[in-house]
Amino acid sequence: MLRSIKRLSPARIIALGFALVIFIGSILLILPCSVQEGVTVRYIDSLYTSTSAVCVTGLIAIDAGNTFTPLGQFFLGMLIQIGGLGVTAMGTGIIIAMRKKLNFKGRTLVQEAMNLDSREGIVKFVKSIFITTGIFELTGAVLSFIVFVKDYPPLKAAGISLFHSVAAFNNSGFDILGDFQNLIPYRDNVLLNVVTCGLIVFGGIGFLVIRELWMKKFRWRKLSMHAKIVISMSIVLIVAGGVLIKATEDVTWMGAFFHSVSARTAGFSTYPLGTFSTSGLLILIVLMFIGASPGSTGGGIKTSTFFVLIQSIKAMATNKSEKAFHYSLPVNAFRKAAVITLLALGVVVTGTYLMSVMEPHLSLVDMLFEVTSAFGTVGLSTGITPDLCDGSKLLSILIMYIGRLGPLTIASIWHFSRGERTSYPEGNVAIG
Repeated sequence: MLRSIKRLSPARIIALGFALVIFIGSILLILPCSVQEGVTVRYIDSLYTSTSAVCVTGLIAIDAGNTFTPLGQFFLGMLIQIGGLGVTAMGTGIIIAMRKKLNFKGRTLVQEAMNLDSREGIVKFVKSIFITTGIFELTGAVLSFIVFVKDYPPLKAAGISLFHSVAAFNNSGFDILGDFQNLIPYRDNVLLNVVTCGLIVFGGIGFLVIRELWMKKFRWRKLSMHAKIVISMSIVLIVAGGVLIKATEDVTWMGAFFHSVSARTAGFSTYPLGTFSTSGLLILIVLMFIGASPGSTGGGIKTSTFFVLIQSIKAMATNKSEKAFHYSLPVNAFRKAAVITLLALGVVVTGTYLMSVMEPHLSLVDMLFEVTSAFGTVGLSTGITPDLCDGSKLLSILIMYIGRLGPLTIASIWHFSRGERTSYPEGNVAIG
């Protein structure tokens, strides 16, 4: 058994790890001790919730606040934490805590999972991930407690605050407030809005960038090309999204920017999205599709992928080389970005088509929004999730799984070879 696992490619081991955690989570969430008295949870809904938690999505078929006991909510929070950090990082952390040595295979897995360039300093990097996560989540919990303690008893407020902080930093839009209300009751609370957005942004830019910002003392000139791309694109998307949402929807500026941040794979909402116009939903769909950044807790095609596409199109239009921040883009960057984007579009379009077959009574915009939210591991919904048929829920489970691992990783699972043995002369094809 162990020998057969060792022969698997890193992508396949990571995929199997996520699938195993999802299955275990679905069992834990359906246990009698996890479900409130008088509430019945079907296995499909338990599996859906577990997948949504491990894939740090936040789409919910059942309300976490009204369905699960404190123990069940603890299980849900742990699944979110494992999913956000990644199964590989969690396993590596346990090995380090037991003071065992990380072998070559383990280092390769971490490198693959976190999009690292080399295997050097893997142990230090994993330690920094846990330290960074602890600092952000504890700080977020303390600040959130100031808000929640005004409406709940201290002990319950502490639990809600910790759960909210974990969900926000891991870009998962779960809440345990009950009645599917999300953060709508706190739409005008400046502190909670700012804290939530801060956790989402830092969780979405990736551990590599956070570490680099700290080591370079937030000096822009000393940052790497990757860090500059991630930070600049994040700012541009947040500002542009906020302005466009404000221009199309009857929301406050704080609400507009909150949803612009949240749409980048977090899934929290302070306004019911079912009331948004088609143009407003389209803006959110674009933001959800782009998503967060590589090596982060978020999904989507990633900000760096979108940046490379834009720069490559600009270079082709102006007949100039592809460069940014006084660096030349890697030779194969555009090729990889284009493949990821096309695969992602294929998943979203195919998923929307299949859902339209199973749910003919739903509007195309609602289904496209739901599928894009699942693929981008966002968690935002126009309110159709609880009423989806079992077939649509299974479809969403698969899409969330693909979105968390990445379409390119999924593609490589099915085809893993040592390389080509033959070559052919270059042909000619008309393009455009």
